[in-house]
Amino acid sequence: MLNKDISAITNEIMRLSDLCCKNDRIDPALYTKYDVKRGLRDINGKGVLTGLTEIGDVHSYDTVDGKNVPCEGKLYYHGIDIEELVGGFIKDKRFGFEESTYLLLFGNLPNEQELKNFSALLGQYRTQLPTSFVRDIIMKAPSNDMMNTLARSVLTLYAYDEKAEDISVPNVLRQCLQLIALFPVLSVYGYQAYKHYHDGQSLFIHAPDSELSTAENILRILRPDSKYTELEARILDIALVLHAEHGGGNNSTFTTHVVTSTGTDTYSVIAASLGSLKGPKHGGANIKVVRMFEDMKKTIKDWKDEAEIEKYLTALLHKQAFDHAGLIYGIGHAVYSLSDPRANIFKGFVKNLATEKGRTDEFELYAAVERLAPEVIAKERRIYKGVSANVDFYSGFVYSMLDLPLELYTPIFAIARIAGWAAHRIEEIINAGKIIRPAYKNVAPKTEYKPLSER
Repeated sequence: MLNKDISAITNEIMRLSDLCCKNDRIDPALYTKYDVKRGLRDINGKGVLTGLTEIGDVHSYDTVDGKNVPCEGKLYYHGIDIEELVGGFIKDKRFGFEESTYLLLFGNLPNEQELKNFSALLGQYRTQLPTSFVRDIIMKAPSNDMMNTLARSVLTLYAYDEKAEDISVPNVLRQCLQLIALFPVLSVYGYQAYKHYHDGQSLFIHAPDSELSTAENILRILRPDSKYTELEARILDIALVLHAEHGGGNNSTFTTHVVTSTGTDTYSVIAASLGSLKGPKHGGANIKVVRMFEDMKKTIKDWKDEAEIEKYLTALLHKQAFDHAGLIYGIGHAVYSLSDPRANIFKGFVKNLATEKGRTDEFELYAAVERLAPEVIAKERRIYKGVSANVDFYSGFVYSMLDLPLELYTPIFAIARIAGWAAHRIEEIINAGKIIRPAYKNVAPKTEYKPLSER
């Protein structure tokens, strides 16, 4: 029997961990033998078809003579090209996240009055956190991870909802709209609580303004003086629009479908989706990009020397630089090949913001890496499709120029993506089918049971 000695307990945990690694490891050749598509993707990275949706569409291949040929990436929200959607917001000089959310949820663009009513509804919900929720929930036991804080807040809101278990469409829609409205508040307040209690920073809690857009409210409640420029707010708004939806197959949205299919409540579904997005292979990717560039800026002496940049990128692939993972973060995507339309849209705004912030040298470094990285990867790796900069490549740089703390990078992704999650949850409920249950083939050899005395 183990005593309370910490070292003895640690040693036993390590022994059991080694046992897991020994007995749980599966021969990689078996995946090929049984034609198992790991990660639900084929050898070209294309996702296995597991469902139907009308909400988001990611297009990266054209069919030519019966063959899939890589093309410039396209993203559609209910059939509308994201580039045209964003172009309309820019032309009319209006914020677009609320309008994009309406489109994702209801399948068509709102007219002026519908948009006004919808924005007012979100604004009203944003100011309706339960009484003392900030004090009793957010301020108590603050976590150093804002995604965990956000998930805990979401699960706790279940207890304040008299119809928490009602999964009728009107009630789920009401719950989703409340969560869409409250995510910025829950995220920023969670961050401020942590910085106050753990880092001793002054605590300030600004109430959201129901008349402002989601992007404006994030900057308003985050900054001590609540001040921001129009360019800052509009670029953050574009970031939210670009991150709001990405088809039903991305990990967190697929999680939304899977958990919704069980018939459980909205709060459990969204908390599960948050857990998925928290992973560094999904929502945390832009943090890796920022940290990689910080290391790059320290290592490369002349940011304009392309040979030096190529040398660093090659070292990354050879696991000789940064985190030794062999990856150039922000380059490549599970679906897109020639280009990620979100990155293309973002790039023009990034340049304007970099000029306003006096960080054009950094922007030029980013642009050089975007151009050179695919060439370096093509030389060093065997790839089945093209690679290009993805949306994470520039988003972290944008957030740093907006003086957003690193801890909020992934929650901002969640603030945007909950619009897509909500739409997919409602779509899954309306088209209720079987519980989602894919198959796993068991490859363990059969063994005879031995009594304890004979082991």
